[in-house]
Amino acid sequence: MPLDRIIVEPDLVERVYDMLLTSITDGKLAPGERLAQEDLADQLNVSRQPVLQALRLLKKDGFVIDAGKRGVMVTPIDADWIAKVYQLRAALDGLAARLAAARKARIDRLLLERGRKAATGRSVSTLVNADVAFHNAIYTASGNELIAESANRHWVHIRRAMSGVLLSSGIRESVWDEHEAMAAAIASGNGVLAERLMREHGEFASHALTHQILARSEAA
Repeated sequence: MPLDRIIVEPDLVERVYDMLLTSITDGKLAPGERLAQEDLADQLNVSRQPVLQALRLLKKDGFVIDAGKRGVMVTPIDADWIAKVYQLRAALDGLAARLAAARKARIDRLLLERGRKAATGRSVSTLVNADVAFHNAIYTASGNELIAESANRHWVHIRRAMSGVLLSSGIRESVWDEHEAMAAAIASGNGVLAERLMREHGEFASHALTHQILARSEAA
């Protein structure tokens, strides 16, 4: 039996999905903002069909939710959800650090230098990208490709909410001091210390981020 023809180009749906996801994670599409298929299709210069498919995928991944008759809206940032994401990521990051230390891996110092430079600038996306790049370097150094595959599924949720914390006074520099210490522990082969530092790093980030989310919610 012949298969039905696919009406929508998968590449186009993927491109629309990626564009909308980037806009959500970068804050261009704010939490709680309502999204209309017609408006999105017009802005992206595509038909409604790939937008509809992309929105369905975003809903499945938890980035948009139903908003009644008015379509969908960007999922609000929830402190409890972010805390759970950090719990999982801390476990994966701790494992990655311990495995990388067993191999006495050396994390590229350029990543640390770029991160410290980004911490002195104004670009939130550059700072977040530097943070993600550092952690991915540790995932790669662990030698277990499944860690990166699993962890990066959750990074997109954290990216949405972490910018405010990274821009807070004092936190920007302390993050890279912590990264420096983790890289040193890994290079020395001290797996116990590397895992502990990584877990503490995640716990601190989770506390700071969820505290700020709750504070903003109360202010609103």
